[in-house]
Amino acid sequence: MALSRVGCRWLLWRFGPGPGPAAGLSRARGLLEPRPARGATRSSVCYRSTKASSRSILAALVSKAKHINGRYERFLERTFPRFYVLYATFTKGVQALFLEVKEIRKIKSKMSRQRLSVQQLPYREMERLRQFRRDVIKAIPIGVIAIPPFANFLVIVLMYFFPRQLLIRYFWTPNQQVEFLDAYDAIRRDSYPDVVESLALAARSLPEPQLQKRLQELCAEVQRGSQPRVAELYAVRSLFSGSPLGLNKLRVSHVKALSQVLFLTPHLPAFFLRHRLRSHVLEIRHLDRAMLRLGLGQLSEEELKAACYLRGLNSTHLGMSECRAWLEQWLGLSCKLQASEASLLANSMVLLSLNYVRAKE
Repeated sequence: MALSRVGCRWLLWRFGPGPGPAAGLSRARGLLEPRPARGATRSSVCYRSTKASSRSILAALVSKAKHINGRYERFLERTFPRFYVLYATFTKGVQALFLEVKEIRKIKSKMSRQRLSVQQLPYREMERLRQFRRDVIKAIPIGVIAIPPFANFLVIVLMYFFPRQLLIRYFWTPNQQVEFLDAYDAIRRDSYPDVVESLALAARSLPEPQLQKRLQELCAEVQRGSQPRVAELYAVRSLFSGSPLGLNKLRVSHVKALSQVLFLTPHLPAFFLRHRLRSHVLEIRHLDRAMLRLGLGQLSEEELKAACYLRGLNSTHLGMSECRAWLEQWLGLSCKLQASEASLLANSMVLLSLNYVRAKE
């Protein structure tokens, strides 16, 4: 009993008076609970400090690299201005290409996640996929040339002397973009008269005299330098779904000329030419419907010009209002045609664009 009393007095003296016996017991319990080791606390503090110091060192290195790169670019701009233009174009092109790849991955992921087809995408995403696919196809030859060891020097020389043929659009300077688009348009415009002549020749074998006369008059107007109206083209649409003006019934020379209008190689067997031509024309038809849903007013000047150029009109020297006016005519025809009338859409790329600038003047 005496020992127990001594023990109780010692506890009261050790923990002090409190609101009640519960306070003393809680403090006693706290003494008995395990506390974190000092080494663990010190290690976490050291880890945080090490992580913070590594971040600060990395930030300092990045800042120093940016400073050195800025001085190097200013040196190039002062000393070698022509080379600096190429260097800046290449740097911006790599950045733009990297961002484009990220966007393409996002679109592909969206299509997989939502189980969408290409035709169900919005206009800008559909157009981005189309253009990226063409860029990849164009970059394949230079990629093959660069495979052997020490072939990089040859690739650089070829890219310097043949930028239009080997480089994709991200690596063109602003002046080169205008120059190269004009050059490509000049190449395809060489086939425009062949398309009109092939149409006039095919019109002679049409079974319906009235529609035959309409198409012959329309071809004659275009050959004289006039711009046909959309209503005139729509009136003869039934001729382009069967023989001899359907895509599967056109003469091989006519198909080759239309392939050049769409920047497709004409040096393939007739079966492949017809298949590729049909798939590209139907792709433009899907793009047209997506563009109509978006609205022409939502497109920037660059997008308007790119859309006109794809559909046969050289828009590099046209204003925004002229591009929009031409696209309104194009959509007025394209969005009314059926897939079976794709031949009329392909030929209209020539009929509506051949004399457009001359008609405006």
